[in-house]
Amino acid sequence: MQKQTLIGPFSQVVTMANLPLKGALKDDQLQVIPEGGILIKDTIIEAIGNFTELQEKYKTAEVIPLKGKHVCLPGFIDAHTHICFGGTRANDYAMRNAGKTYLEIAKAGGGIWGTVTQTRKATQEELTKNTIKRANRHLKNGVTTIEVKSGYGLSIAEELKMLYAIEDANNASLSDLIPTCLAAHMLPKDYEGSEEEYLEEISTQLFPLLKEKNLTNRIDAFIEESAFSKEQIAPYFKKAKDLGFDITVHADQFSTSGSQTAIDNNAVSADHLEASTEKEITLLAKSNVISIALPGASLGLGYAFTPARKILDAGGALAIASDHNPGSAPMGDLLTQAFILGAFEKLTNAEVLAGITHRAAASLNLEDRGQLAKGFLADMSVFHTNNYNEILYNQGNLKPCMVWKNGTLVYDKHK
Repeated sequence: MQKQTLIGPFSQVVTMANLPLKGALKDDQLQVIPEGGILIKDTIIEAIGNFTELQEKYKTAEVIPLKGKHVCLPGFIDAHTHICFGGTRANDYAMRNAGKTYLEIAKAGGGIWGTVTQTRKATQEELTKNTIKRANRHLKNGVTTIEVKSGYGLSIAEELKMLYAIEDANNASLSDLIPTCLAAHMLPKDYEGSEEEYLEEISTQLFPLLKEKNLTNRIDAFIEESAFSKEQIAPYFKKAKDLGFDITVHADQFSTSGSQTAIDNNAVSADHLEASTEKEITLLAKSNVISIALPGASLGLGYAFTPARKILDAGGALAIASDHNPGSAPMGDLLTQAFILGAFEKLTNAEVLAGITHRAAASLNLEDRGQLAKGFLADMSVFHTNNYNEILYNQGNLKPCMVWKNGTLVYDKHK
């Protein structure tokens, strides 16, 4: 018989359960259990409810008593990051704030290609080590699941190196890393053929290897004037879908068309959307594509935020992710960025918290996390407070005091 562990009492357990995937949310829709307890068996939540009642019902369970005020939320999910990379782009940031354009920065050796150059120079072991380091920082901030993209290799060998590094980091990390292939990030400057030829090479030679070696089940592409057009990417995504990959899209960051590409290809998510207009918002809301806002990129580039309020009011599904990357979003603090988006877009606390738990899980096709409910993974972020509203009210300053991953206490601020 597997050991049962009862944790509590929590001042509040905010379950994020029984919420709709799409549309606006009011705070009174949140299920908040006062004086709550969570019963864990192995890695899974067995029961949730009043702590005293659970203690009486499960008399043989080992009890982990909590003293003081604590609020428990599901472990956060960062559904869009680029934390596997080499080098830095601090010089890019300085030049951008000094008024240099993207093209001028690129000509000076910066931009995405600058990170590609530095990532290619790094060994697989170095990439693994740095990815683990960044993932562990996320974990201390309550993020127990992290999507991680390739896309700084931009050749078959270098993309494989990155994805192997992500796999190694996942095996060594306390959090779950969800790999995504972003070989279609831009046309490599050292590639002698056309965009179409590059995409054909990647889709026919790399995709089968990804399946064979089980390195990822997700394919991403950057649809933008500086990267690939919706026409160029169409056969690439068709090949990916034929092989059974999930599709996600870097969409509408600087210009529109990416969101339509996501809809046309039944993508799981369309990420960025800073440039989306009423037309794109309406189309996304009518589709099953989940919109992912990336406030870190808006902060890093000084651009407008994703129109999150309009997406929700139109009936769309909205997740929030950090876009942690060395160029446009080096902060990598999901909770702080989520609070900022909420403040500027006038999102309810329920909408913000759903965006980094329940709805973020759906954007990765993960049905076993993002909620505190029977049968879900025992991933939990715990805060020293008796009111969950304090978490966003403190504007990123209130960090978790404890984090559980798969039923194991993996971070304790006091130890």
